[in-house]
Amino acid sequence: MEFGCALTREPETREAGRDLLEDLACGFTGACDLAVLFFTPHHIEGILDVLDRVRDRLSPRCLIGCSCEGVIGADTEVERQPGISLLAGRLPGVQLQPFHVDRGDWGPLLNDPPKLKVLARPRPDTRAWLALGDPYTTPPDEMIAILEAVAQAPILGGMASGGGPGQNVLILNDRLYTAGMVGLTISGAVRVDTVVSQGCKPIGRPLLVTRAEENLIEQLGGKPALEALQDTIHTLSSEDRQSLGDNLLLGVVINEYQAEFGCGDFLIRQIIGADPDTGAIAVGDEVSVGQTVQFHLRDAATADEDLRILMKRQGRGTPPAGGLIFSCNGRGTRMFDRPCHDVMAVLDAAPSTPLAGFFAQGELGPVGGKSFIHGHTASVVLFREPDSTAPNPPE
Repeated sequence: MEFGCALTREPETREAGRDLLEDLACGFTGACDLAVLFFTPHHIEGILDVLDRVRDRLSPRCLIGCSCEGVIGADTEVERQPGISLLAGRLPGVQLQPFHVDRGDWGPLLNDPPKLKVLARPRPDTRAWLALGDPYTTPPDEMIAILEAVAQAPILGGMASGGGPGQNVLILNDRLYTAGMVGLTISGAVRVDTVVSQGCKPIGRPLLVTRAEENLIEQLGGKPALEALQDTIHTLSSEDRQSLGDNLLLGVVINEYQAEFGCGDFLIRQIIGADPDTGAIAVGDEVSVGQTVQFHLRDAATADEDLRILMKRQGRGTPPAGGLIFSCNGRGTRMFDRPCHDVMAVLDAAPSTPLAGFFAQGELGPVGGKSFIHGHTASVVLFREPDSTAPNPPE
């Protein structure tokens, strides 16, 4: 198994394609099985020329990618400027099955998920789904439900970014799409490890949802939800109170059978509103009576520590051969006081790993053994030899 990566900041697309492949040739030569390409909107008009160059140079069995607000490659993150990144890999003994789901296909597939088997052809040894979707024509929760119904494997990837409705571009082999989702199943002789860093710390204490309807939480622990939130805020230090702003979130416990809950045991969701008259709060997902929740706070320091702790565990096993990073477009220099934060945190734990990725409008990855759509996360995919040493389990 062998990977190489490349990134270019060249604004002229034809020159960017040439530079990209020249950069890749410094560490990777010959044909590849998988090529993953990400590019900013500056390059959409000329991206077919880049694709022709990639196919001529690498002859990939599968080529997948999408447009995005910013790209990640090697040890660099390019934000809100022209960029293209590429990951190429040779994967002997690995089966890659690409497929496209158009905007009108979701309804029929939701009614009959096995139809997806005809497109994706998952196998008993499918290790992961790789999915890149247009956020305006791909319902993420329904997408995850359909994929999981067909094959129980982690769903990895992200939603294209940088464009409005009809402006995002998805790539699958020699075709370009402006709607739906492109994806592939990864099966056979490979181990796929994942890290999903939500970058939050619990505040206050766990609370039981005692009254709720859809995404509206009316009561927590028998009192109005807004009152419970205000009680939690009163327990914070002055420093944490100052950083609240839009950084206050709600964590929903994934496994209710645990005796105690800590970082990594919650699915983080946005608090999108509150009604002072009724005391209810609205969150970005449905919540049910009987679920355990806890308020969370996100800041740069916590996000940095969380990603580094998770990646440190990955650094204990056999070094990965290559990887992908799907980072929220709210991270980067919008969150951290220095550029290239996420890619350097990955490389600090797994030096010299060829990497590519992009800043997404929603990231896909597993938490607590189940896949979700996330926001403000860094979702990392690491490819290893099938017989390599596994990282140590969480402490």
